[in-house]
Amino acid sequence: MDQNVHFITFATPNLDAARDFYVSALGWSPLLDVPNEIIFFQIAPGMVLGLFDADKFQRDLAIGDSHPTVSGVTLAHNVGSPDEVRESVSAMVAAGAELLKHPQPGEFGGIFHSHVRDPNGITWEIAHNPGWKVSDTGDVSFS
Repeated sequence: MDQNVHFITFATPNLDAARDFYVSALGWSPLLDVPNEIIFFQIAPGMVLGLFDADKFQRDLAIGDSHPTVSGVTLAHNVGSPDEVRESVSAMVAAGAELLKHPQPGEFGGIFHSHVRDPNGITWEIAHNPGWKVSDTGDVSFS
C-alpha cells in the first residue's frame, strides 16, 4: 500500500454549524457541499477534509446506534510566527471555536502553539514550528 492519505473524514453532529464555522466565519471554500450530508474541503494537494453528517456517517459504517466521537486526534495548522498563531486562534474563537489552550510555548519540540475545538468537537492545533519546512515539491522536513 502506498504511504498516502487522500481523505480525512469526521462524523459531524451538526453539519449546519460546521458550514457556518468553516465557510461563513473562516472563509473556507468547499470543494463539494451536499446539504444535509457532507462538506468536502481541499486542504492540500490531493488531500480532502470531509465533514459528514453523523447519522449518515453511522449508517455508512453500519455501526449500530452509537455515534462515533472524535478523541485523541488533532488537526494541525502551521503558521509563520507566534503572532500568526495568536491571530488565527482569535479568528477561530470569534467564529465559535472553544479555546482549550492559550497561545504559548509548547512543552515539546520548540514550538509556539494553541489548541481550539470547533463547534462539532474537532480539536485544532495552531502552531509555529520554526523547524518544520515544506519544499516546493511538498516534501516535509524537520530540523
